[in-house]
Amino acid sequence: MSTLPLALIVEDDPHQSEIFSHALQQAGYEIRAYMNGQQALDQMAETPPYLVVLDLHLPDITGDKILHRMRADKSLAETKVILATANPHMAESLREISELVLIKPVSFSQLKQLAMRLHPEHLHSSE
Repeated sequence: MSTLPLALIVEDDPHQSEIFSHALQQAGYEIRAYMNGQQALDQMAETPPYLVVLDLHLPDITGDKILHRMRADKSLAETKVILATANPHMAESLREISELVLIKPVSFSQLKQLAMRLHPEHLHSSE
């Protein structure tokens, strides 16, 4: 079992998901990527992640609904969420219940740096 914090990537674009995965791996996370929002929610119910990178436009269940379900679930209350979307208006309405909002295209280095800042080792070392 990994001692790295678990990060889920919920992104239906395979290219974007791959970029996000590599960025988070380099930032020190164990990665699980999902193209399906319901599968991601099922995984979260089984093992609450430390961090979720969440696309808002998903084919089965939209990212905003996933985020609202997460925030209503006590076991996911501490999970950090980075929204990644091409829709700034929708993202703005969710800014208060997420840690960060990134407007696509999201660069590898941008996500890596932000994920490193949210990493538990970084947060504890800066306290």
